[in-house]
Amino acid sequence: MPDTQYAVVAVLVTAAVTWALRALPFSALAPLRASATVQFLGTRMPAGVMVILVVHCLRDLPVTQSRALAPFAALAVTIGLHLWRRNALLSILGGTAVHVALASTVFAR
Repeated sequence: MPDTQYAVVAVLVTAAVTWALRALPFSALAPLRASATVQFLGTRMPAGVMVILVVHCLRDLPVTQSRALAPFAALAVTIGLHLWRRNALLSILGGTAVHVALASTVFAR
């Protein structure tokens, strides 16, 4: 078993590296905040990321089987809630609740 001094140094080095890795993006991106490109990406990327996530989640879904209805119903509820209330948290929670309820009851294997 390592001695106490070695363990303390290991914990301190690990904490320093973790802190540096978490602080690095903030310090590296600070000068870029005024950039027109970064501002453009900041307005366009959230929607793009959501489209990529939806495609990734639904890409292997067997659309010919009835169990595919639960994710599509949840997606419809999520979109509907978001268009209605414009609240991301409500949309995500509502869609998740519909998916869990349908997948565990109606479309359970």
